[in-house]
Amino acid sequence: MRTITHCFGIAAMITVSTMTLSTGPARAGAVPPRDSRGVPPPGPPVLRFGDSGGSYGLRAGRAPHADDLPRADDTSPDPGDPGDLGREIVAVKKRLNELGFNVGPPTPVYDSGMRTAVWAFQKANGMRPVDRVDTATWRALVRPARIRPLVRDGEPSRVEIDLRRQLLTVWRHDRPVLVSHVSTGAERSYCERGHCGFADTPPGDFRVGERVRGWSMGYLGAMYYPVYFNGGIAIHGSTLVPRYPASHGCARIPLHNAVPLFRLAQPGEPVHVRRSAPERRYPRPAGERRSGDRRDAGINSAR
Repeated sequence: MRTITHCFGIAAMITVSTMTLSTGPARAGAVPPRDSRGVPPPGPPVLRFGDSGGSYGLRAGRAPHADDLPRADDTSPDPGDPGDLGREIVAVKKRLNELGFNVGPPTPVYDSGMRTAVWAFQKANGMRPVDRVDTATWRALVRPARIRPLVRDGEPSRVEIDLRRQLLTVWRHDRPVLVSHVSTGAERSYCERGHCGFADTPPGDFRVGERVRGWSMGYLGAMYYPVYFNGGIAIHGSTLVPRYPASHGCARIPLHNAVPLFRLAQPGEPVHVRRSAPERRYPRPAGERRSGDRRDAGINSAR
């Protein structure tokens, strides 16, 4: 079990993290900063998917089950003191929400909502999406990269889908208000349930069309709050949103982002689908699997 030796609110967290992470490499002969007892300050903790502050009956290291987590509209009382680890998780969730990376309810659990929000944040900051908030992610939380539009001189209110980074951004008044991880077309042929085709999400300029509340069952799978923008292709919530393109052509987003997107994307608004230019690649830590692990990269049952 990991012990967290410090905890703090989001403002203090950012201040302390800045002090910790912006010092840069030590000069020859330099003495690291220490407190009055001669102890160097601790670095930011590494948070991992499945970690919990003790609420909802979860143990650190165990992946949460959907039944363990509260609903988005849950108004139950605060579960109490979640402990140091839980406060760290809540602080990161609040920071992600401030930056437009919706995580769902700010519970003290590193749940699936936080997982996909962290993926989106890491990708938006040029990092590989991983199941942890590590030192590089803490650094980016302190000084996040500016979200750059895919389309220059686009309408102030629009939706953009980046096929390369698998990111969706909703813009309002030329400001990003919702940034979400997304899984688009798998770019392969398929034949399922009597339907055959090529699974891709074509780039282009489209408009928001029909929107459907709640769950909708299509001939290739279930969709949550679908927002159609290119014929039968929609942006919709799904329970299966892996880190790689895996759909039949729709743009899947995590379930907790489906309703916010539905409320934001109004009929007739532009939807731009593009493949952004490659960025500088960051080295992958030894022993880490590729973030786009395709051992099971076949098109799965969600649309």
